[in-house]
Parts: sequence; structure tokens; C-alpha cells
Amino acid sequence: MARTTKEPREPRPTARGWPGPGGGTVGYVEPAPEWRGTSVQVCGLWPFGAGAGTPMVGVPLGRDLDSGATVCCDPVSWFTRTNLLANPSMFVLGRPGLGKSTAVRRMALGLSGYGVHPLIFGDLKPDYVDLIRAIGGQVISLGRGRGNLNVLDPGESVQAAARLTGDARHRLLADIHGRRLHMVSALVTILRTEPPTDREETILSAALNVLDDRHAEGRVPVLGDLVQVIKDAPEAVRSVALDRGDITRYRDITENLEASLTAMLGDGRLGGTFARPTTEAMKLDRPVCFDVSGIDDSEVLLQAAALLSCWSYGFGAVSTAHALADAGLEPQRNYFLVMDELWRVLQAGRGLVDRVNALTRLDRQRGVGLAMITHSIDDLLALPTAEDRTKAKGFVERAGMVICAGLPPAEMPQLGQVVELTEAEKRLLVDWSTPPAWDGTNSRRADPPGLGNFLIKVGSRPGIPLHVDLTAAELEINDTNKRWNK
Repeated sequence: MARTTKEPREPRPTARGWPGPGGGTVGYVEPAPEWRGTSVQVCGLWPFGAGAGTPMVGVPLGRDLDSGATVCCDPVSWFTRTNLLANPSMFVLGRPGLGKSTAVRRMALGLSGYGVHPLIFGDLKPDYVDLIRAIGGQVISLGRGRGNLNVLDPGESVQAAARLTGDARHRLLADIHGRRLHMVSALVTILRTEPPTDREETILSAALNVLDDRHAEGRVPVLGDLVQVIKDAPEAVRSVALDRGDITRYRDITENLEASLTAMLGDGRLGGTFARPTTEAMKLDRPVCFDVSGIDDSEVLLQAAALLSCWSYGFGAVSTAHALADAGLEPQRNYFLVMDELWRVLQAGRGLVDRVNALTRLDRQRGVGLAMITHSIDDLLALPTAEDRTKAKGFVERAGMVICAGLPPAEMPQLGQVVELTEAEKRLLVDWSTPPAWDGTNSRRADPPGLGNFLIKVGSRPGIPLHVDLTAAELEINDTNKRWNK
């Protein structure tokens, strides 16, 4: 029987590479290289180009944690250029140390490049001072021995009103009066931890009108002048006090109010910071930061008063700028307003939610973007009355977008009541809040797992998870531990 010789088989590669001597297989399949570019740059590579599923309008904020694609996001651009938001505002939530202020700084830096001026109304740490200085802005320092902010100072509003006519002038003057009344009432609320009575607010309103008549020309009045008006008991104030023609009754009615105002004049808990002439006026043709980091954390009431005063003064200045722009007397300027550490003001006294709400109601057509920052929903639900808690939750519900960093598990039920979150999104936020581990190799604490990670939520749309990486140019202005790193 004839024997046949079987020819050797030609070697063939497997899915993992060439087998046998001289070959070699790999344990994984190396992914194809990817490059990113605009549609103009990669259009010639069709059909090998694939569009990203993330927004590409606005400030480049970070990279998508799922796809690695660039995520562009800011409330101003998403409102004006994409119609993704109902109003140009955002609420930022997250545990301390996870980068909330870093993300907002990135937006402020990018928007300044688009011609939108960042305005930081109260920087407690400070987180924004270096950024504002780096982009040529104005830094105003406030605090004991550092600078003063007269809460009765209308800034440039009075001069602006003189340039206006008709209804525009009347509206601006009414706005000046309303904001000063709100601010004085808010300071009284902080001192007492409860709001002034309706009668006391009416007396304050009448006294402010008398004060304006006395100081129609010349220097700007201060709180001491307002106290003097109440002491002088002019007829316009006595009539609203309902003293029935009895000066003794008038003294009794105004005694508590006079005592509260006197406590702000220098020797009280607020130290006169808001009762002396304004040290440095705010400029509206550039970025501005109110630096209140000189106020110690132990002075809780003074911190709350400083933040609220900065917000009131700043919002009033913005309203004045818009009134002049609407009249064609000044160029139209857009602003990005940052209100950090919101919880400090809301928890300083009953009724302050109403004060903040009154300050922040700017028309969406006025070219103002707003960012409110706090640690958690619990900050809003820790208020003393159910009415205040409901109104505070409204800040989150009305925001055009909500950006969340890592949050504890206990936060999820409350957050789910105001933001629509899937179970996967809730797990993601909880994972990001995990405490950092100990890095034995470098003998230091490792970075928190959620450092720089955020979830962008707009209405009921699926959230966009992203990570914010700092560029070399940003590292210097984002160093919040300078005193330890020198």
C-alpha cells in the first residue's frame, strides 16, 4: 500500500496574533488610535469620522467620563446659543474639597474670553481672587480693618438716574430705594435671627425717603444718618409709626429698631463694616471680585452680612448698568454672577430666604448668568421654618441646570425630589463621595475618588458625567493651599 506524505500546513495568524516559534500572541486587542478635531478639520476623513454626543457649545469644561469627548458647558452659552436652558442660571452641589469652585472658575475664565464679565459677590476662602487679577479685573477687599461697604451707598445709580428720563428714571430710583430697604432689613434680620416687623419695615422705608431728601446733594448717607432720622422723629416717619400724636409712644415703637441699627455702627457684632463710607467703588466695565476672606470663620454673622451686602450692592450695580444700556447711554455688557457659600446666608436667620430671592430675581432677557453654590440639599432643608425650606428648594428647581459633585447616600432622597436622577446616576454621585484612601507609596492621603468629577443635569434629560482637568496655566490660580505650599 502506497504511503503518502502530508504536506505541512501553512501557518495562519489567529485573532490574537501569530502562533508558534518566532510568533507571539497578545492578551488584548489594541484599540485603533483616535484623534479629535472639529468637523472642518476631519471632514476629509469621512466615513471614518464620528460625531461626539456631547454639547460643543460654550466653555470647554472637561471630558466625558464615558466617551472621552470634550464637554462644553456654561449657563450663558447654553441659554443664548443652544436654547437648552429656560434661564441662564445653574445650581452647584457637592461635598467640600471635590472641586466645585474649580469648575465654576473654569466657566468664569472661559466666559471672560467670550466678553462676559465674571462678578464674584463674596469670596470667603479666597477661591477667585487670583483668577480675577489674572484677567485684569478689580478685587475689592472687605472686613475689619480691610475695607468698608456702605449698605446705603447706591453706587453710580444716582448719577445714572440723573441721565435717564421718564419711566426709566422712575424705575431706577424705585429699584435703589427697594434694594437699600431690603439690605437694611436683612442686616436687622441677621442681628436678631428673625425679620423686622411690618411696622418697622414701613418706618425704615419712610426714614430712607427723608434721608434722601436731606442728602439730595453732597455726601452719601451712612447708617448713622438713618438712625439720626429715626431719632429726630420727622412727621413723615411718625405718621407711618402710628404714634397717634404721642412722642412717647413713638419712642416706644421705634426703640427696638433704633437699638438694632445702633448695633451696626461700630461697637456691635458687625463692627461698623457696613456703616462707614464705601472704601472702593465697584467698576462695571471689567470682572470684579469682593474679597471677604479676611473675615474669620468664627464670625458667622459677619460673614453672612458681608455676603448679603456684596450681593445687594453688586446686583444693584448690574441693574444700573442695564438701565443705562437700555437707554442707549452705555454699551450692553453681559455678566456671569457667582454666589458662593449660599448656605451661610440662608441659615443666618429666619426670613433671609426672601431677601436672597428678592435680590436674585433678574430678568433672563437682561444678559446675566447666575451660579449659586452650596454643599448639599440638606443646607437648604436645615432652615427653621417649612416656608423657608420650600422657598430655598425653589432655588434649585428654578435653576436652568444643576451640576452635582460627589454627595452622600443620605442626600439622594432629598435631591431626587428636585432633580430627576436615575438609579445609575445616584450610584455615581455616591461613589464620587467615597472618602480618599491612604497612599502608602507616597505616605500621603490619596486624592478623593470624585475629585474633579461632575454630573450635569438639565431637566429630565440624561446627565452628562465629566471630569475637569486643569491646564498648566490654571494650576497657579487654582492653588487654594498657598500658605502651605510656600
